[in-house]
Amino acid sequence: MTEGGGGTGDPDASAILIPLHEARRERLDMPVAFDRRELDLILRLYGRMVAANEWRDYAIDHLSDRAVFSVFRRASEVPLFQIVKDPRLARRQGAFSVVAAGGRILKRGHELARVLGVFDSSLRLVKA
Repeated sequence: MTEGGGGTGDPDASAILIPLHEARRERLDMPVAFDRRELDLILRLYGRMVAANEWRDYAIDHLSDRAVFSVFRRASEVPLFQIVKDPRLARRQGAFSVVAAGGRILKRGHELARVLGVFDSSLRLVKA
């Protein structure tokens, strides 16, 4: 048994193991992305708004510091809304936010479903 082998008995085993700081650096270099559950919530909302003829196009950007789902009325315009996931804000205001076209933050929070609630239509009085 060699001293540098890490107790495995195989001198080549240490060459296979990736040091923790290198693995973390690789993970941090990856772009931020929406996971499957988050994307499902967003696409359900998108489908409802397309059916209501309010939204027509979307774009997804996975950047190094945040993920952005942009919604357009027409592809040639600026986005009407942006649904942003910013993990750096997870312990403060919340990782998720909805941003209007002018840059104003409409809602921010820790749970995506509650943040997307800003798009739920308000109750209206119906006269028979």
